[in-house]
Amino acid sequence: MVLDGGFESDWALKADVLLLLSAKLYSSHMTEQSRSRVFLWVLLGGGAFFLFFIAIFALVYFTVRSQQKTTFSGFGDKIAVVDLEGVILSPKDTVEQLKKFADDGSVKAIVLHVNSPGGGAAASEEIYREVLRIRDEKKKPIVASIETVGASGAYYVSSATSKIFADQASIVGSIGVIAEWYNYEELIKWAKLKAITLKAGEFKDTGSPTRDMTPAERAYLQALIDNMHTQFIHNVATGRHLKDDEVQGLANGKVWTGEQALPLKLVDQIGDFRAAIADTAKSVGIKGEPTLVRPEKERKTVLDLLFGDVSEYLPSRAKLMETNVGFYYLWK
Repeated sequence: MVLDGGFESDWALKADVLLLLSAKLYSSHMTEQSRSRVFLWVLLGGGAFFLFFIAIFALVYFTVRSQQKTTFSGFGDKIAVVDLEGVILSPKDTVEQLKKFADDGSVKAIVLHVNSPGGGAAASEEIYREVLRIRDEKKKPIVASIETVGASGAYYVSSATSKIFADQASIVGSIGVIAEWYNYEELIKWAKLKAITLKAGEFKDTGSPTRDMTPAERAYLQALIDNMHTQFIHNVATGRHLKDDEVQGLANGKVWTGEQALPLKLVDQIGDFRAAIADTAKSVGIKGEPTLVRPEKERKTVLDLLFGDVSEYLPSRAKLMETNVGFYYLWK
């Protein structure tokens, strides 16, 4: 009986050992499976993230590449197109583009494609000077094609070209100077705030938005505006080969349609952009369809590409013009 009991006990012990080994093996197997699954998910997640990153990079890269236009566009004679768009705040980019094409021997003429209400007085003048230099010193034909609007500072620039085209319904003119800003003196009083200004010089804070101007300050600013207006009139007359008196009668800030501007000698021909290109090509001896070249466009940011143009929601220099004192050749 003892032997039988010992035999049974021995088998029970072996069974327990086998069960423990099986459990450990199963547990080890499950652990390996869990690790394999975790590794698989990490691999899949990492791969998906990598593919997403590559897709975004490719989107940005090819979008930027597609938006860029280099100045090389084949061989032979070319016509350069420079856009003058929006409010003129800085002359830098436009002047550099004009100078580059003026110095390029393969560019036989330049067309200034205008769609602008004007802008800063000095900025407009600098572009005008460069256009006049190309026309009179470089002796290279430069033509203005006014699209929707070519007013005030934009017309100032256009007046220096060899020839001005405009559509019948284009807005042209607005030979005048404007300076405007907000006065929030009453708002400050309502908010029980007090503006404090320290200055040396009677006219140092002329145009302060926290108080009314004195008669002397108003006369001072008006004299500046009148002087700029005289400059505007004289330079347009110079550009258009007219007498100052001829332009003086038109320098009342009014705008005209392209059709109305033609008999006033503000434009030379009614025609769209294609007409301006064709006429310019013919005038420089280019036969057939001319080769057009443009400057490189400004590269968009990644945020612009992913979320669209967000500039309208951000403060810009054009918007800040409305809150700061300045003098503008601007049609509003």
